[in-house]
Amino acid sequence: MSVTELNGTYTIDPAHSRLGFSARHAMVTKVRGAFNEVAGTATTGPNLEGAHIEIDVASISVDTRQADRDAHLRSADFFDCETYPTISFRSTEITAVDDDTLRVTGDLTIKDVTQPVTVDFEYAGSAQDPFGNTRVGFEGATTVNRKDFGLTWNAALETGGFLVSEKVTLEFEVSAIKSA
Repeated sequence: MSVTELNGTYTIDPAHSRLGFSARHAMVTKVRGAFNEVAGTATTGPNLEGAHIEIDVASISVDTRQADRDAHLRSADFFDCETYPTISFRSTEITAVDDDTLRVTGDLTIKDVTQPVTVDFEYAGSAQDPFGNTRVGFEGATTVNRKDFGLTWNAALETGGFLVSEKVTLEFEVSAIKSA
């Protein structure tokens, strides 16, 4: 089945999906993390007619497997989770690049700052799970500048450069279940 043959409403399965990120740290390594609380739906008609995606992420669910860093990311220096509890994405255009690739463009909102982003998603296929659900899988990534979303905190390094890179790669591994 190609991406243009998908039809219906699909709900993200957060237990089998990952919305992650990576950023260069101290200019020599990468720190990886994910958001553990994700909800979203995708709806499409045949040939992507009326295709639309909505995703909401609880900013407080950021997880880099290091408690002090997670606390800093939740603070006003970064996500300011008390003031801005939700990171959202709303698609504005979805097109098929080929039979196995969707190009999704939309508005990403972090800390009440909205910027357009485009992600190419590779279609991993469709399968019937043991519970009778139709599942689809997609994987994609894109790079954004965190400063464009008001995430400006940083610290200069004595050796030159900064502690946290401006460029952040957003990584998506999505399993979604088709509604009956």
